Amino acid sequence: MSEKTPAAMPYSAQAETHQVLNQPASLLPFNTWHSDGTLQYWSQRFGVTNSADLASYGGLCGGTLAEAGFLANKYKPEFHSHDRFGNRIDEVCFHPAYHQLMQTAITYGLPAAPWLKPGAGAQVARAALVYQHMQADAGSGCPLTMTYAAVPVLQQAPPGAADWLGKVLTPGYDPANKPYFAKAGLTIGMAMTEKQGGSDVRANTTRAYPLTADEYELVGHKWFCSAPMCDGFLTLAQTDPGLSCFLLPRWRPDGSKNQFYIQRLKDKLGNCSNASSEVEFRGAFAWRIGDEGLGVRTIIDMVALTRFDCMLGSAGLMRAALAQALHHTAGRSAFCKPLQQQVLMQNVLADLTLDSEAALALSLRVAYALDNQSVVSEQHFVRLATAIGKYWICKRAPQFCYEAMECLGGVGYVEENILPRLYREAPVNAIWEGSGNIQCLDVLRAMQKEPAALQACLNELQAVTGRNDEYDAAFARLQTALQDTSTQEYRARSIADKLALLLQASVLLQYGEPMVAEAFIRARLIPGICSNYGTLPADIDCVALMARAQPKV
Repeated sequence: MSEKTPAAMPYSAQAETHQVLNQPASLLPFNTWHSDGTLQYWSQRFGVTNSADLASYGGLCGGTLAEAGFLANKYKPEFHSHDRFGNRIDEVCFHPAYHQLMQTAITYGLPAAPWLKPGAGAQVARAALVYQHMQADAGSGCPLTMTYAAVPVLQQAPPGAADWLGKVLTPGYDPANKPYFAKAGLTIGMAMTEKQGGSDVRANTTRAYPLTADEYELVGHKWFCSAPMCDGFLTLAQTDPGLSCFLLPRWRPDGSKNQFYIQRLKDKLGNCSNASSEVEFRGAFAWRIGDEGLGVRTIIDMVALTRFDCMLGSAGLMRAALAQALHHTAGRSAFCKPLQQQVLMQNVLADLTLDSEAALALSLRVAYALDNQSVVSEQHFVRLATAIGKYWICKRAPQFCYEAMECLGGVGYVEENILPRLYREAPVNAIWEGSGNIQCLDVLRAMQKEPAALQACLNELQAVTGRNDEYDAAFARLQTALQDTSTQEYRARSIADKLALLLQASVLLQYGEPMVAEAFIRARLIPGICSNYGTLPADIDCVALMARAQPKV
C-alpha cells in the first residue's frame, strides 16, 4: 500500500480546534484599588490618608469576592415558608457565596466604619469601599446600605430597642434565623412600599395598634421588603396622628417568631443575589421610633443615605463596566490594528471615561460633605446634591453599561462575562429609593422650601466661574431656567439635568485634573452636542483620557 498523503488524513484530524488567538486574557484576578488610579486620586483628594484597608479590600473585590459574586447571582435565594415538620419559618436560604460577601463587607466596616470612627475622610473611605464592593456584587450591597443608613434612625430608638444600635455597629455577621438578642451583630432592612401607594408612602394603609407607649402591633401588607432575612426592618404605618416610623424585628422580645410573613420573593430583572419580597404583618410586634405622625420626618435621614448609596453604587457599576471595556480593547485587534488604536473606538472609550470619573467625583464630593456636617453649608449641599446625583448618575448607568458591553462585541453579551449582570443591575438604582420623577420633584421641593439648599449648590457652581467660558455660559443658562417658575414641574427633568452636569463639571474644575474638566465641559455643556457616546470634539486627547482610566494589572 502507498503512503498516506495529507489529503488522505482522517477528517477528524484535520478538524482539530485551532489555537485560540486574539482573545484578551481575563481581567480577573486584579485589585480594584491598585488598578484604579482615578479612585485613588479622588479618595485622596477628599481626605483619605490611610488606604491600607481600601487596597486590601480591592484585592478581594477583584479576586475571591468577584468569584463569589458570580456564584451568588447564579444560585438565587430560595424561600422556604415551612420546615420539614410543618412549622412556619419564613426563611430565605442563600448560596454560601452570598454569606461570604456579607461577612467580608461587614468585617471591613461597610455598614459601620464612619459611625464608629467619624472624622476627616471617614465617609469618603467608606464610599470607596462600597464603590469597590459594587464591582464584585451589587445585590449584597442592598442590606449593607440599609444597615449603614439606619444608624441615624436607630439613634432615636426607645429604651426597649436601645441595644439594637450597638449590635448594628458590631463588625460581626450572623445569618442564622434566630432572635436578635441571641446575636452579636445585626442587619437592618426596609419595608416601605405598598401596592396602592408606591412612592406615595402617605397613601400607606398598614395600621399600628398601641400596646404600650412605645410598643405596637402592625397589621398590613408591604409590596416590597428588601433583604427579608435581615434581623429587623424600618417600616411605616398609620397611627391616629398619621404615618409613623417603626422598628419591626423578625423575632419578638419573648423569643417567639414575630407575625412577619413572607408571601413570595420577587423575580427581578437583576439584583439576583439579593432577595426582595412581599410581606404581611398580622399583628407584628414593633417599636415606634420618633413621634406619632412624624414617620416620614423620622425616616428621612435613612432615605437620604440610601439615595446617596444609589448614586455611589451606580458609579461603581460604571467603573466595573469601563474596566472591562478598556481591558478588552487593549488586548484585541480588528482590521489589522489594536482596538484601542482605532480612532472611533478611542472616541467611545474616552467618552465613557468622562462619565465614569464625573460620577465618582460627584459621589465622593457628597461623601466629603457628609464628613463635614458640622459646616451648615455642607449640610445644605448634601440635601440637594444627593437628589440631583441620585437622579442623574443612576439614569446614566444603564446606557453606560450597554455601551461598554458593545465595546466587547459578542463576547460581552454572554453570561460568562460580567457585563450582562452589570447591564441587568444598572436600572435598579434609578428605580429604588424614588424613581427619576420622584427625584426631580424632590429637587424642586428642596429649591422651593429649602432655599439654603439651592443656595449651597449655586455657591458651589459660582465658585469656579471665570475659569472656563463654556462653563460660565452653561451656568448663565441654568440661572435663566431657574428664574422661570411658571412651568418648573413640567421642566423638572431639564432643570435636574442642567444642575447635575454643572455640579459634575464644577467638581472636576475645582478638584480634578484640568484635562478631564475641560474635556467634560466641551462634551457635556455645549448646546447641540449629541448625547450618544463616541461624539467627542475632534481635538480632545482621547488617548490621555483612556490612559488615565486604564485598569493597571
